[in-house]
Amino acid sequence: MDGMFVYILFFLLFSLACAFLKKQNRKPEKSAKLPPGSMGWPYIGETIQFYSQNPNVFFAAKQKRYGEIFKTNILGCPCVMLASPEAAHLVLVTQAHLFKPTYPKSKERLIGPSALFFHQGNYHMHLRKLVQNAVSLESLRNLVQDIEALALSAINSWRNGTVINTFNEMKRFSFEVGILTIFGHLDTHLREELKKNYWMVDRGYNSFPNSFPGSQYQKALMARKRLGKIVCEIICERKEKKLLEKDLLGCLLNRKDEKGGILTDDQIADNIIGVLFAAQDTTASVLTWVIKYLHDDPKLLEAVKTEQKGIHKTNDEGNLPLSWNQTRNMPITHKVVLESLRMASIISFSFREAVVDVEYKGYLIPKGWKAMPLFRNIHHNPEFFPEPQNFNPSRFEIAPKPNTFTPFGSGVHACPGNELAKLEILIMIHHLVTKFRWEVVGSQSGIQYGPFPVPLNGLPARFLGKSSS
Repeated sequence: MDGMFVYILFFLLFSLACAFLKKQNRKPEKSAKLPPGSMGWPYIGETIQFYSQNPNVFFAAKQKRYGEIFKTNILGCPCVMLASPEAAHLVLVTQAHLFKPTYPKSKERLIGPSALFFHQGNYHMHLRKLVQNAVSLESLRNLVQDIEALALSAINSWRNGTVINTFNEMKRFSFEVGILTIFGHLDTHLREELKKNYWMVDRGYNSFPNSFPGSQYQKALMARKRLGKIVCEIICERKEKKLLEKDLLGCLLNRKDEKGGILTDDQIADNIIGVLFAAQDTTASVLTWVIKYLHDDPKLLEAVKTEQKGIHKTNDEGNLPLSWNQTRNMPITHKVVLESLRMASIISFSFREAVVDVEYKGYLIPKGWKAMPLFRNIHHNPEFFPEPQNFNPSRFEIAPKPNTFTPFGSGVHACPGNELAKLEILIMIHHLVTKFRWEVVGSQSGIQYGPFPVPLNGLPARFLGKSSS
């Protein structure tokens, strides 16, 4: 409750700042029909309800009352919420040029203004291609054994039966995979320095954005400066040794635009830190939910175990490493991952801002207003996913209707690392079910948001080796 109070207080203050400084909560100059909905209290809008309720409840109640297009006010910003696949596709794909990505400046400062997901146009397109090349299927094929080694290192530290915070442990694992993908095999000292400063930035990322000495946000800003210096040190070493690596850093260093221009060290650092942030919490959240859903369904867990034990046996009872082809042939486990992505809907929505007045289905989305495709509503719509509240991986035996399943977003700003995320999840699950049994400790229900949804308290659990009694 204390954490929730801090979040609500932060968003209340931030709402007031947005309202007074940006003055976005004005009536649109063009007289046209706004969508139905409530704008809530003056300045504050519906921020308290939004951040204190289960998003399923908040969004579903709004959609039931107003339909698939409705307005609200969150963080002092007027918003049009879009709960249909067609509307989401319009904002993210067919008319994406009319809607720009938008993030709070406080978060942009911590990641870096040159990070690709703050941009549109040619710069964004070139950077996205570089990231895609670094996490292409061809590149991932060569990372399977290294990711497997990281998974084994992580789970071997849990063997003593100590209760762990599953989400936090999965964050550590996904961070190590991110470091591997970006830098390859990095010097231990540099990796530890990166890790230490990254966690300080991570802790301050969702804190109240003030610069008072000693505040969590101020500490995060200082750690971000150190993080940038460490990355620049790694860049200088690469340049001096003229190393031609195929990891993400290598792709960024070798990038030249149509005029022969190269990225500055600061631009490279911003994008590296941005990729670390984009890849970590989301993947860790999904992994935590997969473990929770398997724990809650013994029959499903047994089916996944049977599938993975077959692979384990083929690999000389685990004495041989997993192969790329094996990770591509885990149909039951893969459907469990897809259903976990749908059920949890880690990314509930995306923030976009209309750059001009846009009319859609007779409603106006005014320039400067936020347009928010609601992935969670679409994923939990019984029209597309019957009995959406039930965890049912078999629903993915048939491909979902177009634009109804977008766990990684859609269009030019869709997550370019989605295949990497699925690969590390599959590898981790393979070793968990073949080497461990686990039990959830304490409450087995409840969700917390910080900001991504995770099981209550990060899913405290005890992992025991198969030989343990």
